[in-house]
Amino acid sequence: MGFAIENILVDGRRYADAHVLLAIVNVEKGDPLFSFDPRVAQELISQVGWVESVQVERRLPSTIYIGLKERRPLALWQSEKRLKLLDDKGKVIVTSNLQRFADLILVIGKDSPVATPELIGNLQAEPDIYKRVEMAKYISQRRWDLQLKNGIEVKLPEEDMGLALARLARAQEKDGLLDKDIRSIDMREIDRISVRTKPGKVQEYKTDLKIEAATKGKAGNNI
Repeated sequence: MGFAIENILVDGRRYADAHVLLAIVNVEKGDPLFSFDPRVAQELISQVGWVESVQVERRLPSTIYIGLKERRPLALWQSEKRLKLLDDKGKVIVTSNLQRFADLILVIGKDSPVATPELIGNLQAEPDIYKRVEMAKYISQRRWDLQLKNGIEVKLPEEDMGLALARLARAQEKDGLLDKDIRSIDMREIDRISVRTKPGKVQEYKTDLKIEAATKGKAGNNI
């Protein structure tokens, strides 16, 4: 008496389309278990966009086992007027059905995917900053400008990005800097934070943030 397929067990699936996996396996209940070739299925499943690695086995007496390790979605990348989902290595996972990833940071700019894992890693080290970021622009393929959800732009340095974000987090914790009515924050100099205020708001921030000097018509103020 032969072994017949009764179950298909998939472990580790969160994003990969179950219908696609079933189509690849292409068996029906009652089919002979040993008519199924796990090596062929494993090769085909490994080509599914979400799959980082996969293991397919026949398990006696009646089960096909599929163990998946999926790629981790990290950010959305806007390129040529299209959105693409990046993984934690800066590689494109998929380009459609991206609505459920709308909360991820959007990155733009030439070669930005390569630099995105380092950016996100540094942002995640400062959770209060990370949750405020809506978009990141990769400037001249060497540094980032952040666009926060409240409209503030944060200019990061080419080097020591993590240190700059830590300084910004401290300024937020101490002074609530990111909750102020300001336009942009320049973190590119290691010994200062330069703030560009909105029109008519300079005096207020001179008091709140102890701005050292403000020249009429000059956009930046050091704190």
